[in-house]
Amino acid sequence: MKLSKAKIVDILKITEDINHIKDIDSLLDRILTEARHFTGADAGSIYLVRRNKLSFEYVHNETLEKEDASSNRHIYQKREMDINSHSLAGYVALTKLPLTIDDAYRIDKDLPYSFNKSFDKQSDYHTGSILTVPLITSRDHITGVMQIINPTDKSGSPATFSQDHQLLVSYLAFHAAVAIEKAIMTREMILRMTKMAELRDSKETGPHVNRVGAYSIEIYHRWALSRQIPLDKIKKTKDILRIAAMLHDIGKIGVTDAILKKREELSEAEREQVKKHAEYGSRLFEDTSLEWEDMAAEVALCHHERWDGRGYPRQIKGEKIPITARIVALADVYDALVSKRSYKDSWDEQKILEFIRQERGKHFDPGVADAFLSITDIIKAIQGKYPL
Repeated sequence: MKLSKAKIVDILKITEDINHIKDIDSLLDRILTEARHFTGADAGSIYLVRRNKLSFEYVHNETLEKEDASSNRHIYQKREMDINSHSLAGYVALTKLPLTIDDAYRIDKDLPYSFNKSFDKQSDYHTGSILTVPLITSRDHITGVMQIINPTDKSGSPATFSQDHQLLVSYLAFHAAVAIEKAIMTREMILRMTKMAELRDSKETGPHVNRVGAYSIEIYHRWALSRQIPLDKIKKTKDILRIAAMLHDIGKIGVTDAILKKREELSEAEREQVKKHAEYGSRLFEDTSLEWEDMAAEVALCHHERWDGRGYPRQIKGEKIPITARIVALADVYDALVSKRSYKDSWDEQKILEFIRQERGKHFDPGVADAFLSITDIIKAIQGKYPL
């Protein structure tokens, strides 16, 4: 069985597009979107191989999303499974072969794998047909597994995955695996860059920057939807905003250890030195033509500005502050307050939310504060994936 020329052209165009996506989560979202588009699938998920296990990384579920189309909390589930023949995803990762199941509830008991019904029970969802394909690079390296669920026919009625579907999705998965490898390398490079600041300032941690990055894109998503910004533009902005947000404090590598590691109260002169990290961070991204670096520069420079103009370093106010920096400002302050540190206890969640309400229109952009306050369920889910 062969793919039609038109389908091959479609996949090559998608491959070209996905190779321009920087952030791993944005990439997984696009890959699932295209796989579901080709097959009419209602849902899907992607697992990546991390520490010799399959780590649940991304999910779509159109049926459940209809309950709240703007809530992404399900994306931040934290789950791992062993790579063995007991689960469908584990079996495919182990054998590196695609697997099609017509009915998840009627798998022959003599087969080594079985379907885990727990998600269906928790969410009141019913899984029918399942297609699971390996994500394998040209070097025969298993990067992960993609699983799509419940296809529909042209009339929208429930169907099963065909051999054509398996061939098409496997072909897409092969090309996607290379892009995934590259995006993982980008995320790891960003985390290594943030560790440079972490070594200088013990208040910064890997989970902190992951949380700030995730908070920021979810705040932006809700803020942008409320302003009827097109979804394709939202996704493009989220792709680079996460990276820029994760690098918000990279300028701390330019502040001396004597100040950053000091446990006593800083003098006025020392506080002024710390404030310079915003400018130092911005300078790291000077003289560039790359969009993500432009955004990283504006976030680094402006994430300590305040809506009322009493921030630093330039004391600009209101909408003169880039929206990216206004969002990261709130995400960074929230995470600092909710996190326990050696020098302070964490704040109670309700106290933090009340503080954000009080600072709405003062420290924080009112629209950004409103967006944040409307997604507290997603914020808590992010904390589950990147623990405090």
